[in-house]
Amino acid sequence: MINIDCYAYSNNLKTVHPVEKSLFAMSTMLVCLTSTTVITPLIVLAFMAGGIIIRAGIPIRVFLNLMFVPLSFLFISVLTIAFSISTNPSGFWLAQTIKGLTIGIHYPDLITAIHLFLKSLGAVSCLYFLALTTPITEIITVLHKMKVPVIITELMVLIYRFIFVFMETATTIRRAQSSRLGYVSMKSSYRSLSRLFTSLLGKVFVKSQELYNAMAARCYTGEIKVLTKKYPISFRNYILIIVFELPLILLNLLGRS
Repeated sequence: MINIDCYAYSNNLKTVHPVEKSLFAMSTMLVCLTSTTVITPLIVLAFMAGGIIIRAGIPIRVFLNLMFVPLSFLFISVLTIAFSISTNPSGFWLAQTIKGLTIGIHYPDLITAIHLFLKSLGAVSCLYFLALTTPITEIITVLHKMKVPVIITELMVLIYRFIFVFMETATTIRRAQSSRLGYVSMKSSYRSLSRLFTSLLGKVFVKSQELYNAMAARCYTGEIKVLTKKYPISFRNYILIIVFELPLILLNLLGRS
């Protein structure tokens, strides 16, 4: 999480207008999620990977490590779609019967599972493109321009901040426990882990109160103000977005027909 924030401030696309990056990421994700062909998510995934690694200059290992995070959840989800259990063994593409129950795969279900898997990966890559190239303050600025309610953006900023507070506090406690051989055995590991969660709750509550006091001392009135940096508007980028999105939309329309 901390690395993502660092790359968001130091990537090669940091000077590009956040509206342009947000428009590109969100429109591409929408096209990917509404796609009716397998080709569209693959194109989106390839272009987003190229944009993140080549254009933004994010190390390939960072991108691959981030993409491995949702794979376990997606894999379990698509398995439940691909595999079916029935007492009737007919109609399966691949099947195995065990004590009267047939566990197998219907070919249409397999195609649906693969399509869903690729669409999810494509959508995740779009979100990673936005997260790795655009700081949270600039995303909040874009949401303000879209007239998103202030309460939503306030919660986003506070939750984002407390993720770092939570991680920093947990890391400090775990380092202290490890220095005292708190994870030397399975039994001590479980005991140390339970104590970590217990103390973490109290420490995070104290830090949240300290954060609110610091904000109140700086004349906090219920709305967090962020500095808005001026970025040059590039009509070339808008043209490139249109040139990229139109073929994907046409591909989806041809897939529906």
